[in-house]
Amino acid sequence: MTTVLILNDQALQRHGLRLFLEAQPGVTGVGEAHTRVQASQAAARLHPDVILMDMGLPDDEGIRTIRHIARREGRTASPAAHRAKTAHPRVLVLTPADTDDFAYAALSAGAGGFLLKNALPDQLTAAIHIVARGGAVLPPRLTRRLIDALRQQGPSHTPRNARRLSVLTEREREVLTALASGWSNTEIAERLSIAPTTVKTHVSSILAKFGVRARVQAVVIAYETGLVRPT
Repeated sequence: MTTVLILNDQALQRHGLRLFLEAQPGVTGVGEAHTRVQASQAAARLHPDVILMDMGLPDDEGIRTIRHIARREGRTASPAAHRAKTAHPRVLVLTPADTDDFAYAALSAGAGGFLLKNALPDQLTAAIHIVARGGAVLPPRLTRRLIDALRQQGPSHTPRNARRLSVLTEREREVLTALASGWSNTEIAERLSIAPTTVKTHVSSILAKFGVRARVQAVVIAYETGLVRPT
């Protein structure tokens, strides 16, 4: 069962989303919040798999909210609670438009994906499950523009990025390169002649070493460090 905490500053919308989630198989709403502080406290108490974030906030405040909730330094649960179930949920953002600058900053801050508000109900359910598994949910147009933005920005050869790559094994670099190229786990397994379960193990290790939760964040890091260059 995928558990969801709803972060929305509109009471009626929170209620509607809660009713919708309760009607979906394999998904349940475990709580609601209308501020960043409430969401952080609720996440520490309820340990949701996903925070469904839909807030009428300025972009910079939205980024701070995502970073505070999604990054590892935002953990507040006790060690015992963390062993039982992670207190570090993944964030799925509902947005009225696929805005480039906000999307890139949000992904870097820890968001697991975006879904436009005009998405169909079954698309929302599918997106929640994908993000809960660590996958990325991005509108196709946004994916293309993010790659263009990364191309224009170019790699950042900083000591921090050098350290990021130095902690990876050679095989992990190969897996991350394939991941950033858009290959699925099955395709990576076939091309590298390893088992799909081994791919999952490598991906989990990469995420842990980078201190991120979502595959899309690892992909952003792959471009930022220059390991992969957009083509």
